[in-house]
This record gives sequence, structure tokens and C-alpha cells, in this order.
Amino acid sequence: MKYLFILTLFLASFSCKEVSKKQEQSVQSILIERLAYQPNRAPILSVHRGGKSIENYPENCLETIAFINKTVPAFYEIDIAKTKDDVLVLMHDNSLNRTTTGEGDITNYTYKELQKFNLVDDFGNETNFKIPLFKDVLIWAKTNNVVLTIDIKKSVSVTQVVALIEETKAEDISIIITYDMKQASAAYKAAPGLLLSVSARNDEELDWLLHSEIPTQNMIAFTGTRLSSETFYKKLHDLGITCMLGTLGNLDKQAEAKGDHLYKTWVDLGVDVIATDRPFAAATSLNIKK
Repeated sequence: MKYLFILTLFLASFSCKEVSKKQEQSVQSILIERLAYQPNRAPILSVHRGGKSIENYPENCLETIAFINKTVPAFYEIDIAKTKDDVLVLMHDNSLNRTTTGEGDITNYTYKELQKFNLVDDFGNETNFKIPLFKDVLIWAKTNNVVLTIDIKKSVSVTQVVALIEETKAEDISIIITYDMKQASAAYKAAPGLLLSVSARNDEELDWLLHSEIPTQNMIAFTGTRLSSETFYKKLHDLGITCMLGTLGNLDKQAEAKGDHLYKTWVDLGVDVIATDRPFAAATSLNIKK
């Protein structure tokens, strides 16, 4: 039992040293300082799946992001999947059926084979656009100073994503999305210099985060797709943490039905970043423009 205890301590010490070494080597993203909570800062939009429900512009498509970015300054949430030959691309679903002219799972195709398919918009219209390489999107975003929030699919390792971010020197425009403590811890160990979107929908989740190894400065809090109390937003702000609300889904529908002024109401409640499927309407309501 004594030897087991010593072995456990040794392994824990080794793990801590590895994280410390990674911290020393990691480039700290300027987003950590730039997106720390600031009172009276202008609201920020995050465009879900790089843009949805826009005729002739498919989701997770570089051309769609560029189209929206012409008039709306925003972050762009993108989904990262992996092909049969281990290439990282943008794709939300495991299957190609909904968003492309192809059929079957994306993991059944090499990247070259995927190029024979076109992307399809949310209305079923075929476009001339192709499934984009994650690397190309990183390079475009870095060149145009556009922030990406990166949703990593289960088939993809966070280390593979981080390696490509580091290869393209895109740390200053990249935020890694996590959904639970296990993912958040893994992402922090892989990239201690990056800003992380962490799930903080209630006091319990916030408490887990505060007792983790992740510094609060590395966190932007995704508070879910339902409104939290003004008190909860203030608690996050007091910790220096910026709050993101997912209006995608029900809250976007509520704004569409009852009036886009609701976006300002939610910002006044304490929301700093609106993650939306309605970037043009939300931008107009919040007076966000180029």
C-alpha cells in the first residue's frame, strides 16, 4: 500500500510538471486580456455554426463567414470534424446528408474525395462552395483579425486542433469550446495559453470551475441557452469573467416573434456575448456595425 501511495504521488508530480512545461512553452493569446470582463463594453455577437438560415450561404462555410463579416463584426462559432485520412475540416454533423450533396459519414471519405461534393444551405439549395479545411479558415481569420470559437467534435482530439492553431500561429483569434470539466481540463492542459469557453450555467458548474486548475482569466463563461439571473451574471463579472448567452434556438425565436429589442434587454441584464442564429437582426438591434 505504501508503494502504491508513493507511485500515485510520483505520477501526480510528473503530470504537474508536464502541464507546467506546456505552460512555459505556450503562447498566451491576447484574447485572455482583451476579453476579460469590462464594465460598459459594447456587446459582442458570436455567429452560430459560422452562419445559418441564410439563403445560398451554408453553415460551416468560409464564404458564409466572409459574407457576414462584410457588414457585421462578430465572432464565428465553427465545428471541427475529421476525415478518413485525418484531415481537419468544418462540419457539424457526422453525416454529410444534411449539409452537402454527399451521403454517409464524413469519416468514410478522404479530404480529396469530399471535394466532389458541394455544400447545401439550410433551404436545400446546392451551392458551389466546398467543405473547408480548418487550416484555411484559421489562416483567413488570422489575416482578417476575426475571432473563432472552436467546437471540437468527439472524433477529434483537442491536441490535434491545438497543434494546427499553433502551426498557423492563430492563438490570438482562437477560443476553444468545452462543455464539461473533463473537456475543460483537457483543453487547458493542451493549451494553457488559450482562452476557453467553459460551461457555467449555474452555481454548481461555476463552483467546479473555481476549484479546478484553470485560472479564471482563461475562462469565458457560456451560461447556456436560457436566461440566468442578473445576480448570477454579476457574480461572474465580479470574478472578471465575461458571460456568453446562447440565444440560438428558443430565445432567437422569442426575439423574432416579440421584437428584436429583446437582445438589448438581455445585454442590459448582464450578458456580454450573444451567440445567435440571427446575426443581422441582433446586430441591428444592438447597433453593432463595421
